[in-house]
Parts: sequence; C-alpha cells; structure tokens
Amino acid sequence: MTSKVCIEINNLTKRYKSSEEDSLKNINLTIHSGDKFGILGPNGAGKTTLISIICGIISSNGGNIKYFDKDKEINLKTFRKKIGFVPQEYAFYQELTPNQNLEYFGALYNLSKKEIKSRSEKLLHLLGLSKVSDKKVQIFSSGMKRRINLAIGIIHEPTILFLDEPTVGVDVQSKNAIIEFLNKINREGTTIVYTSHHMTEAEEFCKSIALLDNGKLIACDDMKNLLNLHKAPSLESLFINLTGEEYRDYV
Repeated sequence: MTSKVCIEINNLTKRYKSSEEDSLKNINLTIHSGDKFGILGPNGAGKTTLISIICGIISSNGGNIKYFDKDKEINLKTFRKKIGFVPQEYAFYQELTPNQNLEYFGALYNLSKKEIKSRSEKLLHLLGLSKVSDKKVQIFSSGMKRRINLAIGIIHEPTILFLDEPTVGVDVQSKNAIIEFLNKINREGTTIVYTSHHMTEAEEFCKSIALLDNGKLIACDDMKNLLNLHKAPSLESLFINLTGEEYRDYV
C-alpha cells in the first residue's frame, strides 16, 4: 500500500538578499506520511534553508509547497499546528528547569496544565531526564540539552517532526537514546524530516533521503534504491561520489 503524501515541493527557489547566488535552485521533492526522510548535503548545501521554508519560518523566492492531511490539501497555518521543529541551536531557557521549560512551551501550544504535567513526566522518563527534572538546564551536558530540545519540540505531540542536526556534539549514550526515541515515535505514526552530517547514523535511521549540493537536488529516493542504483556500498560512499571530496568551508 502506497503511503499518502504529506508535503509536495515544486520548483522551490531561495536567494538571500546578501547573496549573489541561489541557496536553493528549483527543488522538487515529495515527503510521504510515516517516512523517516533525510535531507543531507555538505556545509552550505541548503538543508537548513529548505527545512525553514517548509516550516514557514522564512519565505521562498519562487515555487510552491503543498501540505496535506491524509488526502486533503491544507494551508500553512493549519500545517504549522501539526508540526514540531527542533533546531540545531538550543531553543530553551538555560536558567529554567526541564519541568519549567516544558510548562512554558506547553502553554504556548495551548495545552492544559494537566496535559503538560502528564506529557512532561512521560517525555522526561523516556529521554532519561526524570532525575534532573527540577535542576537548571544550564548545568546539563550537551547530550542532556539535546534531549531537552527534543522534548520541547514534541510536547504538543506533532504528526510531523523536523529535526536539524539532532545529535550534533553529543555522547554515544545520548545519541542512541535520541535515535531510539525517534524510531519509537515514528513507529507510532510520526513523520520525521531530519538533517545530519553523520552518514552512518543517517543510513541506519532514514528510509528515504534527498541529497543537496550547492542548492541543487542531486538525488532523491528510497535509501536502498539509491545505494543499488549507484552501486554504492554505503551512504557515505554515495555521498562522496555525488558531491566530491573537496573541502566545503563557508564564512
């Protein structure tokens, strides 16, 4: 059975005012409900820009995005109510505790106090943070902060979750805990759109991938199909073959 489309991107283009070149160039791709969809590419490829446009954080210069709930097309305002967004930067208050952060952000989603309490307890337990729920986040390790970032992004139980480098700079235990949790909510029906520089992690986690390079979509398909098509033994090998080996330093 073919899964339903939840996001359809057509000829999407973006150029920042300070740039002489497009950050995204006529991007076309489709994301299906229930997928674990990786958006991968070298530094400056346009990954964060693409996610930011999909979520309505920034606007595009051309093209369009269609959003769907089951078979019905919905507008961006309705779509936003269904999404969670976990940025690469920490998006919480360092001087507050996990409980206080979740209470604050839960209220922004119009959750009741009862819902916030119940969901906070569940999330902190699943992410291994129950014992530090009343300690200030500023004393936490980077891995613990990543898990708080994740908990905040899903307190409202979104049906589509966007993750920008969710395991960057964390220890092995935290990375495993985050990936295990993401697999759990995906099995329960959450669609996940994910960016990462960790090719081994992406290969193990993602079902489908889109490879960007210099703002262009250079490959997009089911992970296994792409590896077979290019006769690549691994995602890292495929990535290097398609994007080259030169340094990608941006200032």
